[in-house]
Amino acid sequence: MVFPQTPLSVLVELWISGAWVDVTSDVYVANKIVISRGRADEGVRVDPGKCTLVFNNRLGKYSPRNPLSPYYLLIGRNTLIRVSVKAGTSFLELPGSSSAVASTPDTAALDITGDLDVRVDATLSNWTDYAAGSGSTTQLVGKLGFAGGSKSWFLGTRNRALYFEWSADGTATLSASSTLPFPNTASGRLALRVTLDVDNGSGGRTITFYTAPSGTSGPWTQFGSAVVQAGTTSIFNSATALRVGRATDVGFTQPNGRFHKAEVRSGIGGSIVASPDFSVPAVGAGSFVDSAGLTWTVNAPAAITNRRTRFIGEISSWPSRWDVSGKDVRVPVEAAGILRRLGQGTKALDSTLRRRIPSYTPLAYWPMEEGASASHAYSPIVGVAPLTLTNVTWAGADTLPSSNPLPVLASAGTSLPRMAGRVPAPASTLTEWSVQWMYRLDGGNPIQRTFMRILSTGTVAEWYFQQSNASAATVLGRDNDGNTVFTQGLVTTTATYGQWIKMEFNAVQNGANVDWHIGWVTVDGSAVAFNASFAGTVGRPTGVASPPDGYAADLDGMALGHISVWSVDDTAAFDNAISAWAGETAGARMTRLATEETVPLTLYGDPAAQEQVGVQRPDALLTLFEEAGDADGGILYERRESVGLAYRDRNSLYNQPVSLALNYLSAGHVAPPLEPVDDDQGVRNDITVQRADGASARVTLDTGALSTAAPPNGVGVYDESVTLNLYDDDQAEPQAYWRLHLGTLDEARYPVLRVDLAAAPSLIDSVTDVDSGDRITIANPPAWLPPGPIDLLAQGYTETIGHPVDWDLEFNCTPGSPWVVGVIGDDLLGHADTSGSELAAGVTSGALSLSVNTTAGPRWTTAAADFPFDIRMGGEVMTVSAISGTSNPQTFTISARSVNGIVKSHLSGTTLALAQPMIIAL
Repeated sequence: MVFPQTPLSVLVELWISGAWVDVTSDVYVANKIVISRGRADEGVRVDPGKCTLVFNNRLGKYSPRNPLSPYYLLIGRNTLIRVSVKAGTSFLELPGSSSAVASTPDTAALDITGDLDVRVDATLSNWTDYAAGSGSTTQLVGKLGFAGGSKSWFLGTRNRALYFEWSADGTATLSASSTLPFPNTASGRLALRVTLDVDNGSGGRTITFYTAPSGTSGPWTQFGSAVVQAGTTSIFNSATALRVGRATDVGFTQPNGRFHKAEVRSGIGGSIVASPDFSVPAVGAGSFVDSAGLTWTVNAPAAITNRRTRFIGEISSWPSRWDVSGKDVRVPVEAAGILRRLGQGTKALDSTLRRRIPSYTPLAYWPMEEGASASHAYSPIVGVAPLTLTNVTWAGADTLPSSNPLPVLASAGTSLPRMAGRVPAPASTLTEWSVQWMYRLDGGNPIQRTFMRILSTGTVAEWYFQQSNASAATVLGRDNDGNTVFTQGLVTTTATYGQWIKMEFNAVQNGANVDWHIGWVTVDGSAVAFNASFAGTVGRPTGVASPPDGYAADLDGMALGHISVWSVDDTAAFDNAISAWAGETAGARMTRLATEETVPLTLYGDPAAQEQVGVQRPDALLTLFEEAGDADGGILYERRESVGLAYRDRNSLYNQPVSLALNYLSAGHVAPPLEPVDDDQGVRNDITVQRADGASARVTLDTGALSTAAPPNGVGVYDESVTLNLYDDDQAEPQAYWRLHLGTLDEARYPVLRVDLAAAPSLIDSVTDVDSGDRITIANPPAWLPPGPIDLLAQGYTETIGHPVDWDLEFNCTPGSPWVVGVIGDDLLGHADTSGSELAAGVTSGALSLSVNTTAGPRWTTAAADFPFDIRMGGEVMTVSAISGTSNPQTFTISARSVNGIVKSHLSGTTLALAQPMIIAL
């Protein structure tokens, strides 16, 4: 049985031998394809995506170990599967390949040398996710070759900002970047515009960037400040073709996703010289003519298509099943998104120091993070022998967040600790080298003791580093015969005791002298340092060791670890890793970890505006992702059109535009049943937020319908306690208040919203774009429900695709109204409410004057500039145009009653409030 091509065309593909192979004809559609993504319910975290379908296996094609299968040894565990539906508006699909492009030859109309206006409308998964080896630039549209004399201009992104580059002579290039970071949208769709004013009339040139939700006609919003540069300019008239996708001949990142439209104008807002609208050509068209008369050619694997990817995942097992006759042989498979695989392993990532230091290629490195029964410290650097360390308590110090537990010196009577680590010879002669390590000594050595010795081949064969808690230190150098080359006394501070210290020592050959430096650096970056020099040669480091007489017993309790030896005089290997990256934002942590672990991740939102997170402790990768997302309050989920993760930050959920606008009265928009639930599932009125290893904050709601008061004055106590990896204790209380706000929303839930795309094909484009966290509204709900619109956030969905036109989506929803937050100065969202108000006298359904008493908090505003605004009273919304009086009662002048369709009279004592009060966001 095959999928019908009309009216619903479904495509099922497997990734075999580096290409997608169509296997649609082998899928049993009678069993339907069921896809689930996002949160399956109102859980805290997103579930792994899932897709179930059944293959016809009568010929044994889907038995991975069947030698007669054409896919023998080509399919198996975690084979990729892609499910798509061909429906809706077409577009130019670009899969990120260097050969994927739509182009039109150079013409006289494209030979623009003066002012330029370029626009593009696209939905991409990699606006700012740069391919390895392709630099930090994604190209979108342009006329820019690689050879001299072929460069005109192109628009793209660079270093997470909008970017425009052009050439005045065809060889050298000029450029400008937006003054704001790239505005990634959760849907991935965005319209961009750049204008180049080659002569701004003031002896310079001006580049201005704009954005819009979609389309090439705007309305446009200027993005950041205009970039004004000195000197007038021009654009070189090259013969390079105009290209969408691979806009240049340079090895930049290729866009991955859909292009809807592009437009080039001669002059700012001038005549259109190129205008490819990729929704116009027939699906599969290899060429077409745009409205400006240009002929465009689509180069494979780019394609004009309406194929909408609904799922990409991994098939972990291929179970064969058959009936007793052996004629009906099937393979029911369940594919899963990347979250499933990431969640399978529980192995913790190494400590931040252990992860980072080897990436800087030291000569030798011993983390010393072995367990309690160890006898040697092994090295992750190839060719470096283990370091021996005796008379220590292994794993005795666990207070350095950037490390697993480290050994602590512990002499046993007259048996003192001994250490020896050999440094292999470098490949070439050194003129500089350094040694860095971590230690902690809480005090107890009133006289100076040697706490590290470095062996080398230079004039100084033994470097002794001594310290006492009297804020004194000494660096002593001896030659091979034991003669003292120099003794240098130093003054330190008591800050070198009682906390973790990174010791850094480096030596550099400077002519006939050796310059050396020693520094004590705390985890927070403060330092004590000293520099000196002596006549001689620097040599190379050969080992680290304890002094000849061993460690003195009064150094017992000193913790030691992460000894590293380098062929440079300084290294950034410890930077940030020493503090376990404490203080970076949630998105910055996820992006860094994704890069380190080669996990594709798209970040929606500005990392600089996200919550700061605490230390990164050794834990599973997915756990680290999730704890960062929990601290910020956003959504970590799976990409839909490629294998990878996406993180949508909390700020992107605030006041977001509507992604899917439904109308209950319109045929097919909302499939039955639409069932509100008015229960206590999400009620939380007593919240405690504990900062991991820090302070806690508790907040409660003590008055109101969902307060902790006993019924009927409230609902009683619904408490919740969460531990978050926050950077600072001050973050706990705002977090608690925000969670209290989310947990005390007094409105019904609509946990499931069903849309039948077979009944409402006009919704295909908008419905299939909805993803985790997107806003959905339902206008004109039935009369027996509260007046609309119903405001929802889609947390996930279950999608069913079957024969012949069965295409349903059930969105898992939570209320959207808590995410409408205050905006200072905004006419709608910028008004603060009073703490309590009520009618001083009853009013009829047509009254246009109210007498109002303020029962708590300040009186209502009387400033003319603050009007009009809406209030809600007894379920009716009305517009207030003026208020008079500064004491109780105040008189409200009403310009409109029944704004929300509710018509009724109101009794004295009826409470009233702003229809849209200002909510303080986290």
